[in-house]
Amino acid sequence: MTGALVAGLLAGYGIAMPVGAVATYLVSLTARTSLRTGVCAALGVAAADGLYALVATVGGTALAAALRPVLGPLRWASALLLLALAVRGAVVAVRQYRGRHLGGRTDPPPPSPARAFVALLGITLLNPTTVIYFVALVLGTRTADPVRPLEQGVFVLAAFAASASWQVLLAAGGALLGRTLTGRRGRLVTALVSSAVIAALAVRMTR
Repeated sequence: MTGALVAGLLAGYGIAMPVGAVATYLVSLTARTSLRTGVCAALGVAAADGLYALVATVGGTALAAALRPVLGPLRWASALLLLALAVRGAVVAVRQYRGRHLGGRTDPPPPSPARAFVALLGITLLNPTTVIYFVALVLGTRTADPVRPLEQGVFVLAAFAASASWQVLLAAGGALLGRTLTGRRGRLVTALVSSAVIAALAVRMTR
């Protein structure tokens, strides 16, 4: 049981800690909205990690064979979605800056916490890196002894908890960033830099 707990924690932190396009978007989203929205978005990422950990532990071999033909389309779909988010973030930031500068426009309503959760859940589910990671990890550590359902459950919950704790930490950093950059120009620069990083990471995913 302890081994499954430790393995789950390591697996969750292993997939969550590398800073990629999703993490960058999470920080940017929280900086532009609120900590509550950011935490819900972070839980969406963690929920996807936990779901893939569950699927990998239940049927890793079958899942690996089934996903092999569609990994390319999944990677492209994920990259295109992230590129769209990057463009939208930059456009909204410029519009907000110009609107406040001219004093003639109001800010668009921020995404609700529920919408942020669903959006980040979908983005992470489309990322083939997550499922490849968990399938490879589970298949690589599986022994000849049968794995008990309780141990599988502990592994999945530990992976979800580890991912959630890291994603919430990123969201808290985004909230702190949002409070620090209260000026109009500071928010514009932050949003544009974030969009550029997300776009670059999304393009890199297709190679």
